Amino acid sequence: MNIIVPMAGRGSRLRPHTLTVPKPLIKVGGKPIVHRLVEDISKMCKEKIDEVAFVIGDFGEQVEKELIAVAKDLGAKGSIHYQKEPLGTAHAVLCAEQSLEGPVIVAFADTLFKADFQISEEIEGMIWVKQIDDPSAFGVVKLNLANEIVDFVEKPTEFVSDLAMIGIYFFKDGAALKRELNYLLENNLQKGGEYQLPDALRRLTEKGTTFLPGKVDAWLDCGNKKVTVDTNKHVLNFDHEKGLNLVDKNVDIVNSTIIQPCFIGTGAKIIDSVVGPHVSIGENTIVRSSVLSNCLIQNDSSLAHLNLKDSMVGALVEIHQKPKDLSVGDFTKIHDAE
Repeated sequence: MNIIVPMAGRGSRLRPHTLTVPKPLIKVGGKPIVHRLVEDISKMCKEKIDEVAFVIGDFGEQVEKELIAVAKDLGAKGSIHYQKEPLGTAHAVLCAEQSLEGPVIVAFADTLFKADFQISEEIEGMIWVKQIDDPSAFGVVKLNLANEIVDFVEKPTEFVSDLAMIGIYFFKDGAALKRELNYLLENNLQKGGEYQLPDALRRLTEKGTTFLPGKVDAWLDCGNKKVTVDTNKHVLNFDHEKGLNLVDKNVDIVNSTIIQPCFIGTGAKIIDSVVGPHVSIGENTIVRSSVLSNCLIQNDSSLAHLNLKDSMVGALVEIHQKPKDLSVGDFTKIHDAE
């Protein structure tokens, strides 16, 4: 089984946090988004994961090393492929053409999920979906009476279905998907200047491939600051329910209260503060004389005299004053005027 993870976009809606770190490598609950994604997918597979193929832009050598390490943690080979132009979802998947053999899962790296089903080796295909109240902003699937997917509709203006595709797909025959993706490019079948994956899915369906819906219990977006902070909250709840210890043993907590669930990374220091619930604090970050709730703080930062909620703070940040709601990127310093 191979997993293909298209992640070439820089995540402009999550700026300034994505100016220095690609969105899939931003940590929620102490772990990069893409790491959580492939880890959760692997738990649904009965087959061993052989390879994780990452389709990226020009992110640099350090990012590539981190992605290879994510695959290695699963006991899989990691490979790097490049999408040099933003030519759509179908084009992104085809950039990892060498990995489109045998059973394949395609998982776009801007979403997380919670589900309790497993992928059966007997099915031909599966598309992860979530039932939502307003499907007009999403691509949806249409089912027949046998619970099989028969059509794909992008942002329907009239009601077709309330089952939105969340960006994760299973194909028993990766080579068949590769043929249809190549067909789109060879015949220049674009929509809005891009090659779209649902067009390849539709061609597979018309040729007899049966796709079933995999209904997830939770769909967690990481598209902007507000929803990423909310995703951090849900991830902490899920990990806490599993009984995981989210506070590293190498943490200094002095005259402070931690209200669970919280993640606190190794080397962090919490002094004269109240932290939680739903706060993630990265490695080596120092929090002093502050009250934090529902916040996502990255590594190596220093926060003092703050009362923060619903906030996101990047790495290597210094904030020593009293704002209430922040979205601060990496390498920022904010101090009271002297």
